[in-house]
Amino acid sequence: MIEVFTDGACRGNPGPGGWGALIRVDGEERNLSGSAPDTTNNRMELMAAIEGLAYFSQPSTICLTTDSTDSQYVRQGITQWITGWKRNGWRTSNKQPVKNQDLWQQLDVLAEKHAVSWFWVKGHSGHVENERADQLANEAIDQMTATS
Repeated sequence: MIEVFTDGACRGNPGPGGWGALIRVDGEERNLSGSAPDTTNNRMELMAAIEGLAYFSQPSTICLTTDSTDSQYVRQGITQWITGWKRNGWRTSNKQPVKNQDLWQQLDVLAEKHAVSWFWVKGHSGHVENERADQLANEAIDQMTATS
């Protein structure tokens, strides 16, 4: 079984951000993380999911759990909203350009490559793997800001 747990973090919005992904394959774990100097929380949430899926070079069956404190941005975006966005030329129902279109397109390609089951947990709710992904994202920000 392949499980991916993702989280993004941002200090300021926009501001320095980080993403983290905890990957578990047959009980063995791998940590991934990265950062960006001037970004948003939503972009980091998307990057975590993108990098978590991109880790697998071969098509795989993946259970991906994402979080957010107040929304289900990544899960709803990829499972519900993206169909309409693509149909409408990457415009929202209000005819506005889709924010983070570049990342949604990357995530869409990766999600099509794999068989992904999308799950959501409330952020900062004590979910062990989600807390680890959050820690990875924040450590990535710390490492980036310490060297700049």
